[in-house]
Amino acid sequence: MGRTYEQLSLDDRCEIARLSANGSSVRQIAAALDRSPSTISRELNRNRGRQVGYRPGYAQQQTRARRWKGSRLERDASLRREVLAGLSRGWSPEQVAGRLARDHGRKVISYESIYRFIYAQITRTTDFKWRRYLPRGKSKRGHRGKRGGSPASFIEGRVSLTERPVEAADRKVPGHWEADLMMFSKYRQAILAVHERTSRLLLAVPIERKLAPGIAGHLVRLFKPSHKRCDVASPSTTAPNSPLTCHCRAS
Repeated sequence: MGRTYEQLSLDDRCEIARLSANGSSVRQIAAALDRSPSTISRELNRNRGRQVGYRPGYAQQQTRARRWKGSRLERDASLRREVLAGLSRGWSPEQVAGRLARDHGRKVISYESIYRFIYAQITRTTDFKWRRYLPRGKSKRGHRGKRGGSPASFIEGRVSLTERPVEAADRKVPGHWEADLMMFSKYRQAILAVHERTSRLLLAVPIERKLAPGIAGHLVRLFKPSHKRCDVASPSTTAPNSPLTCHCRAS
């Protein structure tokens, strides 16, 4: 039976570098490692740097780079077009992966592979337009921390949800409203949504800026016609985000 071939390990490459630096021939190195002379010769020729010569770490990196054939999205043009088409519609990588699995009846690609592909393109091409395919439009992965604690602690006159009236909890008493912002992937696109807890009435208005005074003005304009139609007081509950910090002015 033929001899089983094994790839050279990092230890093997360290030994090759040491023997080669000591002046050993290719056949002597091959005998010391119990390898074929052609294997040693090919290793020295393919993984030798022009400036530094043969170095184990460099040789290991060159070998790994040749083995890597690129991500699946780089090799499969049709799949890449499907993924980028979904991302162009504003879908997240999770939604794209889920839709492909639903259409094909099996898992086609994971959302993690899509994230890695997009960030790899940004790194290799330095073209930051690729980040527009992602929901948050970030050029680097990870959470960006903020100093100074939660922004909710800086809201003037902030009232916790735990302190709201008891009658607002069961949705039986009309006149209690909730407000929040709906954000989208594109810049300067948002919707202010106001929801009446008992009737489920939903009022919404598109906004371009998230500044707190502007949000408070929108809330006042939304509530004005409702005061004319009924005599029930309408306290509102807002999410503890910075654009809604002027909730006291709208109450």
